[in-house]
Order: sequence, then C-alpha cells, then structure tokens
Amino acid sequence: MESGMYNRLISAKKRIEEIDELLARDDATKDLSTFRSLTKERANLDPQVEKFNEYLSLQENKAVAEEMLKDSDPELAEYAKEEIKRIAQEEEKLIAELTELLLPKDPMDDKNIIVEIRGAAGGDEGNIFAGDLFRMYTKYCESQNWRIQIIDESPSEAGGFALISFMVKGKNVYSKLKFESGAHRVQRVPKTEASGRIHTSTATVLVMPEADEIDIEINPSDLQIDTYHSQGAGGQNVNKTESAVRITHIPSGTVVACQTEKSQVQNKEIAMQMLRAKMYQVALEKQQNEIGSERRLKIGTGERSEKVRTYNYPQNRVTDHRIGFTIQKLDRVMEGELDEIIEALIHYDQTQKMLGENNG
Repeated sequence: MESGMYNRLISAKKRIEEIDELLARDDATKDLSTFRSLTKERANLDPQVEKFNEYLSLQENKAVAEEMLKDSDPELAEYAKEEIKRIAQEEEKLIAELTELLLPKDPMDDKNIIVEIRGAAGGDEGNIFAGDLFRMYTKYCESQNWRIQIIDESPSEAGGFALISFMVKGKNVYSKLKFESGAHRVQRVPKTEASGRIHTSTATVLVMPEADEIDIEINPSDLQIDTYHSQGAGGQNVNKTESAVRITHIPSGTVVACQTEKSQVQNKEIAMQMLRAKMYQVALEKQQNEIGSERRLKIGTGERSEKVRTYNYPQNRVTDHRIGFTIQKLDRVMEGELDEIIEALIHYDQTQKMLGENNG
C-alpha cells in the first residue's frame, strides 16, 4: 500500500476513536447539531476503517507466514508459501476496495431529487416518449422502495406529457439517478405512422438535488406568486378553488408551478422546493464551468441538449453514448430494470475519479 493511502487511513482510524470518545460523553446530545454531524462523519469513515482493520490483520498474518517460510520443515515452508500467495491476492483486493472507499464522496449523493421530463423533438411522439420515461423511472423507484410525489404535469392529448415534474424521496436517490440528465432519444415506429417508417424523437430529463433553505437563499421580494385553478383529473377540487400555485423568480425569469395538492399552502411549499432546486442547479453548473473542462465530470455535463442515451425499439437496444455502453434489453429497461445501466455509469465515474486521483 502506498504511504499516502496508509497515512490517510491511519488518520481516519484515529478520527473514529476521537469521535467515539466525544459521543460517549454524558453531554454528547446537548448540542444536537454537533451530535448529528459527528454521527454522520463516523458513518462515512466506518467503511474505510473497517476495511483498513482487515488489511492490518492481513499484514499480521503475512508476517507470520513469512517467518514460517524460513522453517526447516519443508511441509511447513510449502504451506507458508501457499499462504503468502493467498494473502497477496486478498491484499490486492482490499487495496482496490480501499481505493474506491477513499474517493471523494459527492456530498449530494444522499439527497432527494426533483426530476423534470419534457417532450422535445418529434411533437406528439416526443410527448408520448416523455410519458414512457416517466413510467420507466416510476417502476425503477418502486424497485428501490423510493417514494414519488408529482409536482406538476401537462398531459399531451396524444398521450404522455409535454411536461411532468416530480420529487423522488428515499435512500441514496441522487447517487443513482444523477447521471440521467440530458436528451433521451427514441427510435421506433409511431402508432400514428401508417407507412411503418421509423421516427426519431427526443425527451429531455433534468435531475436536480433537493436544496434546503441553507443551500440556496431566495429573497421573497424577488418572487411573483400567482394562484390559479388546477387542471386535469383531480376530483371535485379541480377548477373550483385557486389551489394551484405558480412562482416566478423575477431576476432569473425561472418559473415553477405545483397543482397536485388540494391545499394552496402545500402547493406553494412544494413549488418553493422546486424553485430552490432549480436555482441550486444553476449555481452548481456555474461552479462546474468555473472548474474548467479538463476537470469536469467526464461522464457528461448533464445539459439538456446533450444526447445521453438512445432507445432503439426495432433492435431492442439501449445505448448510453457517454460511456459506449449497450444492452439488448430495451423491453426490460422500459419496465424499470435500470440497474445494469446505472451501475455501468457509476463504475465509469469511479474509474475516472481514480485516474484523476492518481494523476493529481
């Protein structure tokens, strides 16, 4: 193991011991904010230290085996030789796992997200595909035991949505869906196409981490808040009370709306969550641009104009263009079986980070 990695792990081991001493004090819960911060820090360090302890134990076994290798008993020496070989393989595996654990963790990985899907190129077919993507993500979220809450929707007469926005709440939501932003392209024969020609249409996906008030500050005087009658299916509440809320952030021209709750207060609260997420996303993109192209996430910028994935129905094929990943399981993917694609994206991202660490 390289000395730099070893020293970082020794520091992590010492820090956990310090945190345990602090948490064991009688007044540990007096300041709940500090208590939560220490608990979270310990949870982040624990996997590294646990693996490092395995590594240290392995080094002790290695030292014993090397001593046995010097023994005059040929059988014992042969056993020691095999043991050293086994330890070397285990050591290599542990170092690889520790390298991954030491990669900088995205502080937003455990955040909930707000997703916005829009029908783009292709008219009605683009809107229909936006609806297909929404169904795909809904099924995936169900498989992860995540909860979906629709914020706003503009159904298309032909089917699907011109726009649908929704919140996803659960464990490690952003870490798994953060690479979904961009233009998703579909190639298939539309139901309305009499000649059977394959059309290419697109829908855009925008994934934004949920932002707290402490993450992004919005001046109330910069907001224009309008109320209106909600549209679409919604029971007796529809078109009878002005429960729907539209908020315009005047300086940036950003507009958000929520009409899914019966209460105007609830709709306003959800719309504010979405506005904070959008403003946060703008700040993140600005920060990323300032970092410079050579250090940006090589997996893609996440901009809507960037074609990230193609769904080819005639060939039952899904291709993620950013990493050159293709699977012939489009029918399963559209049923929410996204694990293979998501894992490939995460693995690629981790590999790039490792290369950056090694070259840095």
